[in-house]
Amino acid sequence: MDAALLILAFLIVVALAFDFLNGLHDAANSIATIVATRVLSPGKAVAWAAFFNFIAFTVFGLHVAKTVGSGIVSPDLISDGVIFGALMGAICWNLLTWWLGIPSSSSHALIGGLVGAGVAKGGLHAVLWGGLNKTVFAIVLSPTVGFILALFLMLVVSWLFVRSTPALADRVFRILQFVSSSLYSLGHGGNDAQKTMGIIAALLFARGMTGGEFHVPFWVVITCQAAMGLGTLFGGWRIVHTMGSKITRLTPMQGFCAETGGAITLFMATALGVPVSTTHTITGAIIGVGAARRVSAVRWGLARNIVWAWVITLPMAAVMGALFFGLSQLFR
Repeated sequence: MDAALLILAFLIVVALAFDFLNGLHDAANSIATIVATRVLSPGKAVAWAAFFNFIAFTVFGLHVAKTVGSGIVSPDLISDGVIFGALMGAICWNLLTWWLGIPSSSSHALIGGLVGAGVAKGGLHAVLWGGLNKTVFAIVLSPTVGFILALFLMLVVSWLFVRSTPALADRVFRILQFVSSSLYSLGHGGNDAQKTMGIIAALLFARGMTGGEFHVPFWVVITCQAAMGLGTLFGGWRIVHTMGSKITRLTPMQGFCAETGGAITLFMATALGVPVSTTHTITGAIIGVGAARRVSAVRWGLARNIVWAWVITLPMAAVMGALFFGLSQLFR
């Protein structure tokens, strides 16, 4: 195997390592509510989420992969160094926030790393501002939509079950949470795994290995879904604790509304090809169901700290991506 193929294989392994960490880091997005409401044990919850993460490619197209692979940084400037910088910047930021238990965005860490590495190579004109602006806009939009949908659903189901006994409502929503959590895990696998698909497809495109046009080979799809599902199976327990119990206390009814509101948001974003943050989405939804009960039910101080983590993820990952791109140039 020549040096070029060895480098390609190494970068694909690094990309899949990021995908695994994405699943590990973002397992909380899929399972925090169903664990917090004690509908499933943590072990069963991650297995449930991992399965739906993996089969997401059977439901969704590859619009998000195309946005990440060819819509953030000019494909003409994609190189091994840019991809290495993007992946390592995102991985380092993910590991740091995972260790601290902060539910930051793996998606925006990857995009920040890609932008930082791209700018380090080609200057600001390397950035495709239309695609980047769409992603930055989604930072605000996805948690807002998740919040509004979850709040609305909470009000609707509360009205529908107003004459029911608490025991009946609890029993019904414990069953319905299996549906809502599976839908959310599908949305998570459909949006997040595609980001790594886009990175690997960009690598192949830069080498002329995709027939002259950007597309995602099936083997890339299946390996990325598998890596994410495996990462979810291992779970990110520090973040599960933050998401599931520190922001607000959840009942099965609230868990159902949060997961359903988040799932609808992810399904819409994935269909539109927008790489949103599943972390932002479910956090907004959890805050929404908490606020529907009463404003004081939400720990707003913690929520504010999480928002700050969202704000700094893109620029911090961009700095790290630029640094790793510079490091890669020392070994040319």
